[in-house]
Amino acid sequence: MEMAEIKLKSSDGAGSPWDLDDDRAYQDWRRDKLARAADSAALAGPVEISDLANPGESERRELARRCADSNAAFYIRPNQPEDEDAVREQLRGFAAAMGLRIAEKHRSAGSHGIVALKVSDKPSQKGYIPYSRRPMNWHTDGYYNAPDQKIRAMVLHCVRPASDGGVNQFLDPEIAYIRLRDENPDYIDALMHPRAMTIPENREADGSLRPASIGPVFSVDRETGALEMRYTARTRSIAWRDDAVTARAVARLAEILAQGDPFMATLKMEAGQGVLCNNSLHNRTGFDPDRTTDSERLLFRIRFHNRVPRS
Repeated sequence: MEMAEIKLKSSDGAGSPWDLDDDRAYQDWRRDKLARAADSAALAGPVEISDLANPGESERRELARRCADSNAAFYIRPNQPEDEDAVREQLRGFAAAMGLRIAEKHRSAGSHGIVALKVSDKPSQKGYIPYSRRPMNWHTDGYYNAPDQKIRAMVLHCVRPASDGGVNQFLDPEIAYIRLRDENPDYIDALMHPRAMTIPENREADGSLRPASIGPVFSVDRETGALEMRYTARTRSIAWRDDAVTARAVARLAEILAQGDPFMATLKMEAGQGVLCNNSLHNRTGFDPDRTTDSERLLFRIRFHNRVPRS
């Protein structure tokens, strides 16, 4: 089978679950993964954090454990301050405490390296779905980034919820991998091809050019051996490799996401709630459709170059 350049062997010579010719390694990993995901509290109640800027050792350990088990950890900070700049400062402290390197060089990141996701008519944001009330389809963050600018983790933190709607769903990329590989390993082979998915170049509102982004959907990080995913369910401004198996794999993945999965987490975040994840698949419903004024919904987003450290 044709494979992208991935880490197929561990340092001690053991097999890799990502090697499509090593079913034993895959089955061992799969069994352990599903057991840990089923036991994980990441899909249940959130971790309560008393001081978001300086989470305690037990809070950090629990967040890291949940991310290790299911690639996502939900949290809540009771009595969140109303001042938005104060929340930004707390989130920067939270990122540092969790050992994360802020990657936001986004046009909307501001001096804090934090993007405010809210309804906006600013020239640099108008027309982009994250700054509208419209639903957002399944994706991982930074799917349009260059390979040396990968997004490996992120935080979404709710400052103000929508009055109606704005519900998020999350799915562990490793679960999506399992569903596809169990059905047909050729799907994984196709989605690991180094030219599986192309996001064409884009001219930004300020005149700058974002070059085309070409790469696989699934890949394996050379340093950590962790599975990574780069995906969007968008149907415009995207080109898939012209291959019959790739077309079937893309269609099947879209079906899996549309029909739902027992490991999907669904929630409408309230003020002070957030999610820390290793760039999980996620979506968002539309919100506040009947408001005659702009929605007050505000989420802060921070993206990181590294995964959530295990401890």
